[in-house]
Amino acid sequence: MSRTHFGFETVDETQKATRVRGVFDSVAGRYDLMNDVMSLGMHRAWKAYTVAVADLRPGQKVLDIAGGTGDLARAFARKVGPGGAVVHTDINEAMLRQGRDRLLDEGLVLPTAICDAEMLPFASGEFDIVSVAFGLRNMTHKERALAEMNRVLRPGGRLLVLEFSKVAKPLEKVYDWYSFNVLPRLGQWVAGDGESYRYLAESIRMHPGQQELKAMLKTAGFGHVDVHNLTGGVVALHVGIKC
Repeated sequence: MSRTHFGFETVDETQKATRVRGVFDSVAGRYDLMNDVMSLGMHRAWKAYTVAVADLRPGQKVLDIAGGTGDLARAFARKVGPGGAVVHTDINEAMLRQGRDRLLDEGLVLPTAICDAEMLPFASGEFDIVSVAFGLRNMTHKERALAEMNRVLRPGGRLLVLEFSKVAKPLEKVYDWYSFNVLPRLGQWVAGDGESYRYLAESIRMHPGQQELKAMLKTAGFGHVDVHNLTGGVVALHVGIKC
């Protein structure tokens, strides 16, 4: 049987999606609060930067993958206006429900779907922009997911991947100390689940760094890929243009 990583643990690849789902089922109710606490609010700036780079125009169509609690979907919807469309998706029902309810509370009714990024239920060439924020590292077959994202984009369309990445060397020691000593304690204190946040810290270390992920986007069919390092490489935004 094929094996893959679940954090630092090696598991059968058929088990990974179920175990990742368990992590996000556990933290869904406190996910936004934990994002603010563990990033000191920086996740809002990273997402705002992503929205700015997307440079959306009224009437465009966007697919938000692993959209979770809907931060990007909300911002994108404001940019594309009533003539455009933003499809809000996630593989995790608990996370998607949190996002859908928040958007409805704000008067935003967006198409919402539970779907697997490795098997997207959309027509080829359907979207102008595809985004995935802090979700790619949890996918079992990243290459397959990236190829699917490429497929549903129109020619010239863009993929935006916002994800934790390889931090600059001067920050490595303090970042590791924070990730493995502080983050799980914060997770236990705020969300009542330290182990899920230990997994999240481990999953970041197992995710491809900036140049490796850039190469993966090229292999998936993106002719040009820009890499934007944010906060010393703690996070990187990869922008791929479909040939």
